[in-house]
This record gives sequence, C-alpha cells and structure tokens, in this order.
Amino acid sequence: MNKKILLILLVLATFTVVSVASAAQPLRLLTWKGYAHKELIDKFTKQTGIEVRVTYTNNEEMIAKLRATRGAGFDLAQPSQDRISSVQKKYHIYQPMDYSKIKTGEFIASMLAAVKKNTLVDGKSYAVPFCWGTSGLVVNKKMAPDAKDYTDLLNKKYAGRISYRLKRPTLIALAFALGDNPFAKYSDAAAYKALMEKVGAAMIKAKPLVKNYWTNGDALLQSMRSGEVWVAMAWDGGGWKLHKENPDIDFVAPKSGALGWIDTFALPAKSKNVAGAYKWINFVMQPENAAIFTNLEKYATASKGAIDKVDPAVKANFKRCFPKTAVDNIKWYPPVPARLEAIEGKILDKVKAAR
Repeated sequence: MNKKILLILLVLATFTVVSVASAAQPLRLLTWKGYAHKELIDKFTKQTGIEVRVTYTNNEEMIAKLRATRGAGFDLAQPSQDRISSVQKKYHIYQPMDYSKIKTGEFIASMLAAVKKNTLVDGKSYAVPFCWGTSGLVVNKKMAPDAKDYTDLLNKKYAGRISYRLKRPTLIALAFALGDNPFAKYSDAAAYKALMEKVGAAMIKAKPLVKNYWTNGDALLQSMRSGEVWVAMAWDGGGWKLHKENPDIDFVAPKSGALGWIDTFALPAKSKNVAGAYKWINFVMQPENAAIFTNLEKYATASKGAIDKVDPAVKANFKRCFPKTAVDNIKWYPPVPARLEAIEGKILDKVKAAR
C-alpha cells in the first residue's frame, strides 16, 4: 500500500477513535432536583451519544462538594447566580464561561446581562442563566384593585388585611418601592445601614396595619383563600396556585420590580467534559426543550422563545403577569456581602419588637 495512503488512513482512524471516546465520555451534572428530567436526558443522549449522570444537591452542598475537590468530580453545576462570585474569589472552584460556545441568541437578553454582571470576577464572567422565579405581590383584586407596589404593604386602605415575612426580601422590596436602590449600596455599609433604618422605621409605623407576619406558605395561602388577607408579599407560584382556584386572586409584578432569583449553569474548574457541558446548555435552552422543563416544574427559563411553547395554562400565567416590561424590570439578587446581613437582622429584630 502507498505510504501516503496508509498515513491518511491512520490519521482518520485515530480521529475516529478520539471522536468516539469523546462522545462516549459521560456528562456529570451537579444540579437541583427537578432540573434534569429523564425526558430531556433521554432526548439529549439520543442526539449526542453522551450519557448524563446526575447528582442532586443545593447551593450549600454544591459549594462544599466542589471545594473538597477543588472543582473536580463534575462537568457542569447549577448554582444560584448570587452564590458564584464570592465563592469563586475565595475558592477558585469554577472556570470562566466561553460565551462563544453558547447560543446566546436563545437567551432573554436582560437576564443574560444580569448573570454576566453578577458573576463577574477579575474581568471574567462565570455563568449563564437557566431558570428563574420571583417574589412580588399576591393580591385579592376584588378587595384591593389598586394594589400595585410594595408600598401597599404600608397602605392604610388595607389595614388588617396585609401580610408579609419579616425577612430580608421585604426590606429590599420596600427600599426599591420607596425610591432607592439597595443593591447599589452593597459596597457602602454606612449608606446601606441608613437605608435599612429608613425602611425599618416605615415598617414600624405601619405595623398596626399588618394582619400577620407569615412564616408558613400554606398558611398564607389559606388566609388569602378565606379573605383574611388581601395584599401579601409572596412568590409567583403561590399567586398562580390561588388564581387557579379563584380568578380574583393573582400574582402582581410590582411597579418597582419583582425580586428575582436565577439558577445558572457554571463550569467546575476541573471539568473533564467541557464540550459536553456546552452541548447540554445549548440543548436545554432550545425553546422546545426549555418548554418541557417549564411544563414539568412551572419555573420559567431564560430561553427567549420557550414561553410560546409551554402548555396553555402555564403560558397564561407568565403572559398575564410577566410581559416583557415586567421581566426587564425584575431586580435580580446580586451576591450579598456578609456584613450586610447583620445590619438587616438588627432592623428586622427592631420591627418585630416594636409595639
């Protein structure tokens, strides 16, 4: 056989072996329960030949597992966006995201921009958004048709019919509704403390208006079903559950912006199948695949076209409560400096103790 032909055949054979080996390498996914359904895994494996091995976890365990191995053991993780930059600065457990390998046109632009900004470390970003949810207002519109913003939690019109949690999201929400930006003050502890004291004073003044400070989500829903509460700060999913039972009750994205969480895709520092990780991200964010997830879990995703492909009842919730203007107005939680939580805790204690 001609030596030149033999050399070509050897090169082709080597390339084939490498390609097969690469395709056969499993994707080790570290994620939340419900984020990698069998239907999607089977479809992905059929298309790519890549086996997906899933480990379910939460933010704290995710950090602990990746810290223990210095970013090894998994190929793709799904931390919340506000739990990445501070962890990365301290432990170096992730690697920067190569956005050229991601079909960024499939993403809601404002959400992608928020995650890039909030996961920025030394000029590089470390994640892309996957799914999201919000807290805002749940309102009995028959009894409180004008309730549109968090300031209605302080409104005398609804005296004795108001409920919210004594937690940091309430402080953040009221700060925005009172015309300030608490996230912009995260780097200035003194300014943040002054803002929280202002919010706390407003809450104390309006304390006689509050029916209760809820601690149990099911109990809140029941108090709204019974008509005891008309205006509450709560999650979108709870509002939609009540709306299905009683069309007068619904989730309202507040005028000053719903507060939003985002769970992401991030690459562990020692991922062995980076190519497979990018394939999974691009696969899951295709609108038809993202819609499968939303239909099953009822969480929205950052996939730009997915909402038009979900089941009609699910689609109706998002279309009704989250037009594009409301989505673009969501205030996404950035990483919170540890020292600020102590400030918030003292304010909440003051509100609780006030008579």
